[in-house]
Amino acid sequence: MNKDILYMRRCLQLAANGRNNVSPNPMVGAIIVCDDKIIGEGYHVRCGEAHAEVNAIQSVEDPSLLKRSTIYVSLEPCSHYGKTPPCADLIIEKGIPRVVVGCADPFIKVAGRGIRKLREAGIQVTVGVLEDECKKLISHFIVRNTQQRPYIILKWAESADGFLDITRTAGTPAKLSTALTGMLVHKRRAEADAILVGTQTAILDNPSLTVRNWAGKSPIRIVLDRNLVLPSSLHLFDGSTPTLVYTTQEHPDSKNIKYITLDAVSYSLPQIMGDLYQRGVQTLLVEGGSKVLSSFIKEGLWNEIFVEKSSKTLHSGVKAPEINNKISYSIEQHFGVFILHYLNPKA
Repeated sequence: MNKDILYMRRCLQLAANGRNNVSPNPMVGAIIVCDDKIIGEGYHVRCGEAHAEVNAIQSVEDPSLLKRSTIYVSLEPCSHYGKTPPCADLIIEKGIPRVVVGCADPFIKVAGRGIRKLREAGIQVTVGVLEDECKKLISHFIVRNTQQRPYIILKWAESADGFLDITRTAGTPAKLSTALTGMLVHKRRAEADAILVGTQTAILDNPSLTVRNWAGKSPIRIVLDRNLVLPSSLHLFDGSTPTLVYTTQEHPDSKNIKYITLDAVSYSLPQIMGDLYQRGVQTLLVEGGSKVLSSFIKEGLWNEIFVEKSSKTLHSGVKAPEINNKISYSIEQHFGVFILHYLNPKA
């Protein structure tokens, strides 16, 4: 195997360690190699803290080796001052003669400038090693920076005959997920910045939308309540987790709850997604009912869909959203349950 590919795979392994902590920054891994030996490793651990290149350089026991080493990094080194100094400047300062980059950075303040700065300093730069894998790792970051909206994941469970729930005005929802697949739901919540439901789901299910059956922090809760009909007694308004309510009615904020008022004309999913982008939300998980889920699908505002296929039959009730049958999907099996995984070819 090509050595550059081998070392870049290690960068990807390291980068994934930051999955739940770096958003809205991308996951990045870096290693430093001298005489075919890895002498330093690092990854971006947490947003606002040192980048992968910094951590890798600081881990090298003998800094004199840097002047004849190669640094491998899954994403183009930054060239601007953000919460931390430019990594490209640090690489130049340390005299590292070669840099291997997985993929270029789509962030407008970098976007090739880091690579150019390194080359102008006389450093040999190789770009595009395992590029597809590196881009896939940061696909959420890419969507946010190129489309100015969050990366959107829709999720639901449906019966064998295609229903989300029984028809009801109150009471317990149909149990379609298992205890084990329910853990997967909480895993996805832990990996998301925000989670969204609509008015009907909030009223009928009174969900908490928190992470309980997995390790990680709870996402920001988002509720679509156009006419402010939701009672304050709901779990969503308990103040335990930051919550955004999108509405057309004025309402004062309260503990951990912010009401965002849009006029009736601009109250739309694209407008709301744009606002979430401005608030730094990179990954949005949508767990709403059929109406909300179908609205995202109709608008083309989705990147992935996970559909858990229950073996139970409901015979009637709330129909599951429809997905264009021309969109291909893969089938995953978790704990004996089939989950259909769709990727939006146009997003």
